[in-house]
Amino acid sequence: MSFTNLGLSQALLKAISKKGYSTPSPIQQKAIPHILQGKDILASAQTGTGKTAGFTLPLLHLLSENPKEKYSPIRALILTPTRELAAQVYANVKEYSEFVNIRSAVIFGGVNQKPQVATMRQGIDVLVATPGRLLDLINQNHISLKRVEILVLDEADRMLDMGFLRDIERIIKLMPEKRQNLMFSATFSADIKKLAHGILNHPVQVEATPENTTVDAISQKVYRVAKGLKTDLIIKLISEGNWKQVLVFGRTKHGANKLAEKLVKAGITTAAIHGNKSQGARTKALEGFKKGSVRVLVATDIAARGLDIPLLPHVINFEIPNIPEDYVHRIGRTGRAGAVGEAISLVSPDETTFLRDIEKLVGMKIPSELLAGFEPDPNASTEPEKRQQGGGNRSRNNSSSRSSNTQKANSSRRPSRNNERSRTDRRN
Repeated sequence: MSFTNLGLSQALLKAISKKGYSTPSPIQQKAIPHILQGKDILASAQTGTGKTAGFTLPLLHLLSENPKEKYSPIRALILTPTRELAAQVYANVKEYSEFVNIRSAVIFGGVNQKPQVATMRQGIDVLVATPGRLLDLINQNHISLKRVEILVLDEADRMLDMGFLRDIERIIKLMPEKRQNLMFSATFSADIKKLAHGILNHPVQVEATPENTTVDAISQKVYRVAKGLKTDLIIKLISEGNWKQVLVFGRTKHGANKLAEKLVKAGITTAAIHGNKSQGARTKALEGFKKGSVRVLVATDIAARGLDIPLLPHVINFEIPNIPEDYVHRIGRTGRAGAVGEAISLVSPDETTFLRDIEKLVGMKIPSELLAGFEPDPNASTEPEKRQQGGGNRSRNNSSSRSSNTQKANSSRRPSRNNERSRTDRRN
């Protein structure tokens, strides 16, 4: 099948051709025809499957086929969980709308709102936004959602994970009841299905790949390693392999900073990106990484859904996630658009339980290796570190030494994502 078979306008086909695409991805083939028919969509699509074009192209087609006056209120709203993802989606909207008369803008926190407000005053058709900044500008009477025709929730599961449910509910109430709704999520959890039930109207469910599977083009490997030797091992792998572009994931902001500093001392150009970094610093780090002036980007999970790096060859889990689904999102940064990628996980004994959960989720035993000089102590405990210390709530199970009140509190919610849900990031 080619894009010409999907019913898109000639102007959009021209933009698609300019980007060098000729064949739609599975999620595009399945979603675009239904969206063009005006149906609500609940789509499961992994990162790197072309889902952004899967909703951007039909959205632009529908709006351009029914143009409005220049200064009309926002007609389509695309909500994303992170600033990086918002910027990425906006870039796609701009590229695909090159030959149609559609105005678009992006808003997110961490930067001065004045330029964003000035753009909004000129009148736009499509707004890409993070929930926090959107509500801030609505409360200041800079934005109205009373004429929204199409709502897109991108990475809906991540938005719930980051605590945006109340913000989403508030935003929904500010829009017309009669509208088209498109929800894209990497997982169909119970929470996602509940959210979909309250927003979508008789949705068509489409799925590009089996839920929580990993892309076939990604080669996965585990190195069993002593916890205190992880930094030395990652330096060895990057240096001896002469890797030029490596995305490294850790669990905490402090850990990301610490690892970045050590890699720099080892002569490896490195930058860290996480929620405590200013938007300017995050943008500069990402641009340096894409251009090649920065070899290694150390990130926390807030970046797992919002980074779009074409042909990224290597992803390393310096610390594997305690939420198994995050593993899928992390390694999905490589192996995109048919390219081959490698995902390496450095697993210390205290992460054994997390690895077991990941392998259960993805339905495979990930190949494991030992490198001489980096082997873990065979007598080391396999209990998660936080459980051993009796503090924090980052593992799936609570320590038996905690009070019953603490156990009750922790059992009532998903595990913490290591402070990534700071107020700064939630108010994106």
